[in-house]
Amino acid sequence: MPPEPDAPPPAPPRTLRTRAIGPDDPLPGVKNILLVMSGKGGVGKSSVATNLTMALSRAGFRAGLLDADIYGPSIPTMLGVAGRPVSLDGKTIEPLARFGVKLMSIGFLLEDPKAAVIWRGPMLHGALQQFMKDVSWGELDFLVMDLPPGTGDIALTLSQKVKVTGALIVTTPQAVATDDVYKSVSMCKKVNIPILGVVENMSWFIDSAGVRHELFGKGGGQAVAEFSGAPLLGQIPLDPTVREWGDKGTPVVQAAPGSEAAKAFIAIAERVVEVADAAHQGEGNDAGPIIDRSGGSGGKKRLPVTK
Repeated sequence: MPPEPDAPPPAPPRTLRTRAIGPDDPLPGVKNILLVMSGKGGVGKSSVATNLTMALSRAGFRAGLLDADIYGPSIPTMLGVAGRPVSLDGKTIEPLARFGVKLMSIGFLLEDPKAAVIWRGPMLHGALQQFMKDVSWGELDFLVMDLPPGTGDIALTLSQKVKVTGALIVTTPQAVATDDVYKSVSMCKKVNIPILGVVENMSWFIDSAGVRHELFGKGGGQAVAEFSGAPLLGQIPLDPTVREWGDKGTPVVQAAPGSEAAKAFIAIAERVVEVADAAHQGEGNDAGPIIDRSGGSGGKKRLPVTK
């Protein structure tokens, strides 16, 4: 089926506080850095990162997506982007773009997209450093980073090199997923990465008769949220359109914004904006400038992160 027509122009973004940006920050023009992560592979983390970024962009925010999964880059496929980044000044790399979102992935730099990346930890560290420092991201309201599964070098590098707004933990409901996701939560706490919230993916499936099936059980997302001390930001149904549009290179939020899955992603993005804003309160003089492209702050809401 063809993509739905673009939605009407979004309401102006609300006023937001921003992360603290130090003198050595590799991303000084980026107001908020969101890590989408999970201790478990196969939970749909890249789908969440891609559609969350698209939802933020469609809401009027300047958004970028960094594919930090060096061994298994998915962003080129999910956003239908092929090509080579170029350098205009011989010093920095220009990110590619799709639907108004700036993009960078190791997948854009591989001669053969089916070739394996066989690197040790220090090479991963160097690549991620380049993707942050040597890419001309410009001014962004949100940079979403799609992290690889597990608790390895990438997350540790980020915790040491950049002040992030926080992490979004992705899980599916069943215990075989949550058992690994708990480890990711524990790592965040040990390296002082704030946890903004939990996203439960593949929460249920609606069959052709309209009957709801909880194929992977239920309650896993809430259990991870309680363990992390952060809110459950939302639940995403198991919807074939997410896979279909992702394989076609157009995220479901862009292709079919009226679908139930897209509505779930959009609602989660709205909550992410709230909790990211709340995470910066109380930072005092270390807080960055205020983002305000709305012409005013009337009706602004704040949702505190659950303690």
